[in-house]
Amino acid sequence: MHDEARAAVAAITGRAPVEVRQLGGGDTAAAFAVRLDDGTAVFAKTAPETMPGAIAAEAASLSWLAEPGAVAVPEVFGCSERWLVTEHIAESAPTAAAAERLGRGLAELHAAGAPAFGSPPPGGPADAWIGLAPMRNEPAPDWPTFYAHHRIEPYLRRAVDSGALSARDGEGISQVCAAIDRLAGPPEPPARLHGDLWSGNVHWAADQAWLIDPAAHGGHRETDLAMLHLFGCPHLERVVAAYHETRPLADGWRDRIALHQLFPLLVHAVLFGGGYAAQAASAARSALRAG
Repeated sequence: MHDEARAAVAAITGRAPVEVRQLGGGDTAAAFAVRLDDGTAVFAKTAPETMPGAIAAEAASLSWLAEPGAVAVPEVFGCSERWLVTEHIAESAPTAAAAERLGRGLAELHAAGAPAFGSPPPGGPADAWIGLAPMRNEPAPDWPTFYAHHRIEPYLRRAVDSGALSARDGEGISQVCAAIDRLAGPPEPPARLHGDLWSGNVHWAADQAWLIDPAAHGGHRETDLAMLHLFGCPHLERVVAAYHETRPLADGWRDRIALHQLFPLLVHAVLFGGGYAAQAASAARSALRAG
């Protein structure tokens, strides 16, 4: 696949690649570190043909997140239907100072706002992706409506239909949707979200944290913070403290973490099965108790 990567990078950047090194992936999707003839280091990736629109969605997401200048985001050099080429960032160890910068930057990024809950990035497709899972970005009048109808319910149906989730546990999650107006906390304006902010999508480099692989949309700012809590993040409490100092979170936000984790847990239950269905059912019970 090296020759295909070389040709794609040359077509997108207008420069000749002189070194191409595969970082991961296989025959249908892969990532490469590429050095151009002018010395520029770029990162190139492709998506499987089974994920139409994934490259366009990611390119639009990265550009939208970079627009306010609040957080470090790799520059997008261009894309084609199957290839995305961005700035390549050398990785380094996470630091407390970088975590605090991330917290302040996330607060400002969220405050940059979005046209509506569920709105895609400008120029991005409504049918996007979160990891390997399809994700529909459909504007809604408020966050509870958007989250219940366009995040929880589609994957709840798939999880129950596939047998990943029992009917009984599915009923518990349906109760969350029925009560979501009460569970959602104080109304908030639409925030500009990364949308898939688990620890693997925080790239530590040059004494700051870079946001990569976004699934950006207009949503609730507590969602990004809940995702950071889902699989852990270096210096997480420093991130949260700096965020709260910059733009204080609403009272009870920690009690709502489970509610915001419900969607990614359902996605994981559908994709990977295992213990994720049990975690989703547990998150639903926690959300109901907290409300």
